[in-house]
Amino acid sequence: MRRPFIAGNWKLNKTIAEAEELIGALLPRVGAVEDVDVVICPPFLALQAAVDSTRGSAVQVYAQNMHEKDSGAFTGEVSAPMLFELGVYGAIVGHSERRQLFGETDEGVARRAAGALEAGLWVIACVGETEAEREAGETEEVLRRQAGVLEAHEQLVLAYEPVWAIGTGKTATPEQAQEAHAFLRGLIDVPILYGGSVKPDNAAELLAQPDVDGALVGGASLDVESFAAICKAAAQSF
Repeated sequence: MRRPFIAGNWKLNKTIAEAEELIGALLPRVGAVEDVDVVICPPFLALQAAVDSTRGSAVQVYAQNMHEKDSGAFTGEVSAPMLFELGVYGAIVGHSERRQLFGETDEGVARRAAGALEAGLWVIACVGETEAEREAGETEEVLRRQAGVLEAHEQLVLAYEPVWAIGTGKTATPEQAQEAHAFLRGLIDVPILYGGSVKPDNAAELLAQPDVDGALVGGASLDVESFAAICKAAAQSF
């Protein structure tokens, strides 16, 4: 039996005080959901507060990014050993916004994933095609290139996030998600999450697909009721 994995990516949202308030409201709701791995990914400055607020609970805290090196002349960056010492459990690498807005490459994502895993962190490595690439029939080519630089690891999780479905209100159909997930599983055998406008009203159908192991949730993770409903849908779907 697969164990569902639901991660909430808060992106550039929530101050320290707001993070503590959100977690305080969230824990009683997701604490009642059994057999689901629940992760939250606050911004860097709220990580310590999140670790402290979730201590003793089943909710794990991940960072939204990290540098590939342990230390060095990399102004503004944070390393995997720093996160690990803080009590952070894992990190997202290669999110489409990092690729598109900050020029991150497949090779850089692979190096960050390797650095995080070596430090003992779990990793959610994101892959996914743009709308233009899907319309050109290049989805599998893109996924093969992005996932092909990663090596399977017991602490590695993939997140398939079609770029055209992130923050747009568009969502891949369950059939489209399943097709992409099945293709990725043929390349690398690790758990695979779906990310892209996941909401309570579409979560159950997406999570019911045989190769969808969970969800990377964006905007809906900032709403306690919505995120709790998605976690509950995951428990029921599996």
